[in-house]
Amino acid sequence: MTLHKAQKFCLLSLLVPLLGAATPASADCDQNALVVTASNAAKNELLVYNSEGVLVQTISTQGQGGASGNAGGIETKGNLVAAVNFGSQTVAIFERLGDGMHFTQLVPTVTSPLSVAFSRDHLYILGSTTVESHRRFGSDVSSSADGVVTLLKADGSAAQVGVLPTQLIITEKSNTIETVNLLPGGAVNGIPMLVKDIPANVNTPFGLVTRGNDAYVTIAHANEISLVRNGTVLTVTGSGTQDAPCWLTLVGPFLFSSNSPSMSISRYAVYGQVILQDAAVAASLNGDPTDIDSGGGLVAVIDSNGAVSHLSIFTVDEDGNLSLRIANTLGSPVINGVAVVRADDF
Repeated sequence: MTLHKAQKFCLLSLLVPLLGAATPASADCDQNALVVTASNAAKNELLVYNSEGVLVQTISTQGQGGASGNAGGIETKGNLVAAVNFGSQTVAIFERLGDGMHFTQLVPTVTSPLSVAFSRDHLYILGSTTVESHRRFGSDVSSSADGVVTLLKADGSAAQVGVLPTQLIITEKSNTIETVNLLPGGAVNGIPMLVKDIPANVNTPFGLVTRGNDAYVTIAHANEISLVRNGTVLTVTGSGTQDAPCWLTLVGPFLFSSNSPSMSISRYAVYGQVILQDAAVAASLNGDPTDIDSGGGLVAVIDSNGAVSHLSIFTVDEDGNLSLRIANTLGSPVINGVAVVRADDF
């Protein structure tokens, strides 16, 4: 498929430590885990599934959807879940209670939110042109930002935000990967810095995932995945036969990319500065993926074929093999975000 077609399809579909030191992939799935996604409709709703893929709850986010072209629109931290309301400029906070989720608060945002990420004591919200930080006190998130920074491009192409020890890392689809410094207390501050040594063929940075000082970032329409450490691209690996790796998740020593328009998941072994593809197609999907997450021995993916969305839940073993548990067809093509709420975090 040509680069132009890969870019077109990917955009349409969107309406580490050393190997020995990494946390091993789990052979046992967490039967009490929950998988959450959002309807992304005018009346946005959080959709809650159990680990078997059964819808157990539908609960209002108290806002409007409309997000596209992003990942991390839903994120978890312990028993908390944050979900973006793009159309109403708020983020909904939920808390797990037993086998379901309970709405707790709305957090207003400076610009329309696209992606969220938790640290130990903050919630970071990536908007269309800004990134902001909100202090977290246990299960309560401050409604007032303690820091707001304007993005380098700030052209509405923001894709995803991730947390590093002293920085945030952010992708803007208009060919920008940037970092934003955090004050000692965790608030965002200063002017974003462009990541060094971005490949000359950079074409549409999309998804990312972080662990420790490392950030893995897709350069989707160049068919590449890069490793960023200390504000510099250290490694770039091609996606081989699979077009447009868009979104990423880590399970122990394995990095999984969801690829659009190849409608597949690829598996990479990652250690040190190495990103080694060891399965071009670890699993196939029913549409173009729009987000991926993992936890508790599960990998969950949202995809869309333009008419409907699908939620696929896989188990993952110690060798990184994916086994499909369920693939649900969801009524809307604009479902946004996916996250796994682990029972052992509850």
